[in-house]
Amino acid sequence: MLYLYLKALHIIFVTSWFAGLFYLPRIFVNLAMAAPGAETDRLLLMAGKLFRFMTPLAVLALAFGLWLWLGFGIGGGWLHAKLSLVALLVAYHGYCGRLLARFRAGRNAKSHVWYRFFNEIPVLILFAVVILVVVKPF
Repeated sequence: MLYLYLKALHIIFVTSWFAGLFYLPRIFVNLAMAAPGAETDRLLLMAGKLFRFMTPLAVLALAFGLWLWLGFGIGGGWLHAKLSLVALLVAYHGYCGRLLARFRAGRNAKSHVWYRFFNEIPVLILFAVVILVVVKPF
């Protein structure tokens, strides 16, 4: 029974974390197109609050996933692939923090088009992770 509750909490926190991973780069798209002023200030405030909120969600998603893995002996080749993708997501999350810092410092060097492509990375990773977890191809 504990296993099912942990699994549910893991899914809830992963879903919530992904909401932030999907939305924060969309804010970056708008920041890259905005002229300095009130709009930029508002978008920076939104991005900062979102990043601060999604970081503990990521920690909780990882903690519950780790508990499931180590506490219940879940394993297999599919899990190794999933963990590699999770490592990429953690790096993506950290890079979003660096990009936010650059926006705050007025040092963004990337176009809104670049951010539109950057925004698709977590979608592709989510697609692969769900296939790995549900299908367990190896």
